[in-house]
Order: sequence, then C-alpha cells, then structure tokens
Amino acid sequence: MIVKKFPNSSLYPNGYSVVFLRHVDPVESLRRVVGNTFHLVHLARHEAEVIKMIGEDIEPEDVPDLCLDDLDAADMLRTDGPLLRAGVYEDWSFIIEAEGSYIAKDEALVTLSCGTVALSARVSETTSSWIAYAEDGVTLSSFDPLFSEYDYGARPDILAERTGYREAIANGDRSESFENAFRRIQQVLGCDPPEGVDAARLLAVRIANGY
Repeated sequence: MIVKKFPNSSLYPNGYSVVFLRHVDPVESLRRVVGNTFHLVHLARHEAEVIKMIGEDIEPEDVPDLCLDDLDAADMLRTDGPLLRAGVYEDWSFIIEAEGSYIAKDEALVTLSCGTVALSARVSETTSSWIAYAEDGVTLSSFDPLFSEYDYGARPDILAERTGYREAIANGDRSESFENAFRRIQQVLGCDPPEGVDAARLLAVRIANGY
C-alpha cells in the first residue's frame, strides 16, 4: 500500500507552500516569518479551510468549536494576508500555507534557515512548482523540478549529491518530476510525515496586509 505523504495536492487542490525546519519549534518558526508580535490560535485543517473560504461572513455554526471573537482578535477573518499553520514531526517543524506562496519567497527561506537547515516547496493552482533548500541563511538550491539542470542556488551540488533527487527525476515520468524529486529529498532528510500530520489543530497565525 502506498502511504501518501504531507503535503500533497489531494489535501490542497488549489496549491500550497510548505517549509520544513530542523530543530526549530513551531512558535519560533512562525516568529521568524511574522516577527515578534503576533496572535496565535489553534486551527485544524478543516477549520482553516472554512475560515479562508468564508472570511468575515463566517457564522458561529460554521466553526462551532471556535470562538469568533478570538478569531477576529487574531485577524483570522481578514482576507488580505496569508494564513499559516505550524506543527512538528520528529526533528522538524513545518509551516503550511494553503493557496499561497508567502512562505516560499526567497527572503523568507533565508530568514527561516538561520542557524539551521530549511526545505521549501511550492505548488501552484496550475501545478507549476518550485523547490528550494537553504542552510544557515544561504540558499544552496532553488529550482523548477521540470528544469532541474537550471538551479539558482549557491551550491546546487550539495542537495543533489546528498539526496540523489536528480536521479529520481531522471528515472521517473517527466510529468511527475516535482513529486519524485520532493519525496526523495524529504525521505533522505527525514522530513516526510504522513499526510494526516496537519489534520488536527496546529498553531496558526494570519499576517494582516501580507499580500
């Protein structure tokens, strides 16, 4: 039986961005993205989906286990910024963003990776994709898996030799280049949680005026 991994397009059919950080807890991960002042709430995946879909028109019955006043105080009901959720899997924390690419920006990866290593991936609604890897504030790899020979990182050889993702691409169907490359990298680095890892409530923050 094939075990689906997190994240994937079945969970996030309209696209997603994800960053994995080694030995950094979820609160610190979010602080590196948002800054020192932010209001955390706990949201399950399905609750985050409802909030993003309805926004300010949400009613208590839409999220019966949540307090709308708390959501409003945390800017969760706004639609002008990304909604991020953060969790942990073994030695890694992760930040997931549905339908957006805020955390996949180059500058975000540089900041997130300070003092550690970070792996990011982005899949758009049109299925275009990007993978990047950084160590201690330096982006070593940054590439479109369909054209992995064009890597814009400072040291593309490090990730390629460590994980063998180029061989994974070459040995598979070209249309599955992202999936083959990203899963190989996840597996080798040890940040390959099962797809249900973000189903339960995780720390969440909304960045007002983030778009």
